[in-house]
Amino acid sequence: MKSLKLLLRFLTIGGLVLLLLIPLMMIRGTIQEREAYRHQAVERVIEGTAGKQRLTGPIRVVPWTEIRRIEWLDDKGIKRLREDKTAGHLMQMPKTLRVTGRLEPSERAVGLYKVRVYEWHADLEAAFDSALPGPAATGAERQYGTPYLVFGISDVRGVAGTPELKVDGAALPLKSGTGYLGARLDGIHAELPAVAAGRVAGQQVAMKLLLKGTESLSVVPLGDNNDIRIKSNWPHPKFEGYSPSSEVSGSGFNATWKISSLASNAQKQLRGEDGQDARADRVVDGRVLAAPLSSSVDALHVGLVDPIDVYTQADRASKYGILFVVLTFVGFALFELIKRLPIHPLQYLLVGLALAIFFLLLLSLSEHIAFWQAYLVSAAACIGLQFVYLSGVLQSWLRAAGFATMLTLLYGVLYGLLVSEDNALLMGSLLLFGILAVIMWVTRKVDWYALGTELR
Repeated sequence: MKSLKLLLRFLTIGGLVLLLLIPLMMIRGTIQEREAYRHQAVERVIEGTAGKQRLTGPIRVVPWTEIRRIEWLDDKGIKRLREDKTAGHLMQMPKTLRVTGRLEPSERAVGLYKVRVYEWHADLEAAFDSALPGPAATGAERQYGTPYLVFGISDVRGVAGTPELKVDGAALPLKSGTGYLGARLDGIHAELPAVAAGRVAGQQVAMKLLLKGTESLSVVPLGDNNDIRIKSNWPHPKFEGYSPSSEVSGSGFNATWKISSLASNAQKQLRGEDGQDARADRVVDGRVLAAPLSSSVDALHVGLVDPIDVYTQADRASKYGILFVVLTFVGFALFELIKRLPIHPLQYLLVGLALAIFFLLLLSLSEHIAFWQAYLVSAAACIGLQFVYLSGVLQSWLRAAGFATMLTLLYGVLYGLLVSEDNALLMGSLLLFGILAVIMWVTRKVDWYALGTELR
């Protein structure tokens, strides 16, 4: 019973901490809302230009019809001849594929938000076999239609100008669409000369392409052997799908991928041979189309990443808001008990709100200035406000300066946690351990029963 008032004091402080969770959660909701607005800005840019790009190809498609003549006897025993016809499309992948290109990034402003876009100056070289396989059935005859090359481009609006295509040294015109692969790939194609003597043209393919896109670029390694090289002056790339041998510095990156078909399922996936489901050709508006893909195709990805995403950083910072409140309130409670200086619950609440408003200031300022500048201004404003207010609450400028120093250290440690993502857990754990150790050291000789008696 002697410690009842002390217990009620701690319960009151705990209730204030729970109450302050409301503004902290509202601030986190605002951060997520602003992040959603940024995604809308990205979608607006994509609608006006082009989205994330994926280059697939070239693929050589050869339509064929197989005729098989079968003799059979009718009811009268007379021999008759019947022709069975089977149609299909042969999809040939390059033996070697070499893609080189320079990625030139830039930013497009949509209101407060900046969206990363790029222009990719690409050179593509591919080599195919000229021979065609024979009929699948013994004694059958196979006839070939007009072959063509397919270049898959996920958003053809990003094709700037007219790509330069040369096949076996001769220039060929490009057309929109991907023919038989229309249900699987968007892109362009070029018709090849007719098949002659069982051989098809298009052994050597070269194309120059200027492709515009937003935020990321992907290339599908379709060849039996693939050599893909991309360089850029963007200093913060994100590689996914396949890991390249790369050089990354403040002036940009230079990445090289050497991928064998043994390490990729892209050929099987495009042919529909990855075993996920049974695929059959479809007839749409009188045209034969391949069945759509049921899964994404293996590809290497290069993302133009913003290493300091203000919304991610602000959200991570706001997660530590309750820690700031708890530590400050613990400091107040210890000061109140040890120094016998009464602090009203309303004063606790005002100090907690001042701590919470820091994260809102950080979010709003970081949309206009660099994140580190926004952090510095927000922290300085909140620490200054706390210093002036606490000088009256604690009845001493010196005591207020002590608490302001503590807050400065906390904000400094929090910034270290934000910029050191890989070591954030370790640093946070050490911070909590250190704070707990300090509290235990300061209170190691406190007689809590005596304090309860005095407060009764």
